[in-house]
Amino acid sequence: MAVIGAARDVDWLAGQTVPGRTVTTAIPRIFEDYATFERPAEVPIIDHERAVVAELTRYAGGQPWWLGFLETGAHDVVFGEAPRVLLYWEWPYVLVQGGPGEALTWRIGHMRDGGGALPDLFFPADRSWLVSALWDDDYSCVGGPAGLIESLQRNPSVNARRVTPDEEISHN
Repeated sequence: MAVIGAARDVDWLAGQTVPGRTVTTAIPRIFEDYATFERPAEVPIIDHERAVVAELTRYAGGQPWWLGFLETGAHDVVFGEAPRVLLYWEWPYVLVQGGPGEALTWRIGHMRDGGGALPDLFFPADRSWLVSALWDDDYSCVGGPAGLIESLQRNPSVNARRVTPDEEISHN
C-alpha cells in the first residue's frame, strides 16, 4: 500500500518560493546549487528521464522519495482519490512515497512531454535535493548539492544548465 503524503511532508517547501522567472520560483533558496534541465531534441524522453533519475539516485542513498503529481485535469495524478497538498499558488498535488522506479513508471504523460513519466515535483526523504517543474514550464528546476548539479551537467542526456538563484531562466 502506498504512503500518501500530507501538508507536513512539504511544509519546508510551502511558501518558500518567490514569483518570477528564476529557479527560486520553483525551488526554495536553501540549497547549495541550482540548475534547470530539459530533454534534448535528439534524446528520446525515456532515455532523458532515466538519465535524470540515475544521477539523482546516486545522491539519495537508498532512502524513499516523495513524488508529487500536479492536478491539471490533463494528466494523471496516479492516485486519483488521494488527498491533495497545496503548493506554490495553491496548486493541488498528490504526494506519494515511492522511489526511482516509481518515478519512472507510475504515470505516462506530463506537461513537459506527452510520453514522459517523471513526477512534477520530487525529493528524497532527507530533502537533500528537490526537482520541480511548474505548470506552465517545459523545463524542470533542481536544487541540491554542488556535486549533484555537476553530475547532472556532465550527462548530455540530462541537458542541465547551472543557474544562480537570481538568474532569469530562458529556455526554448
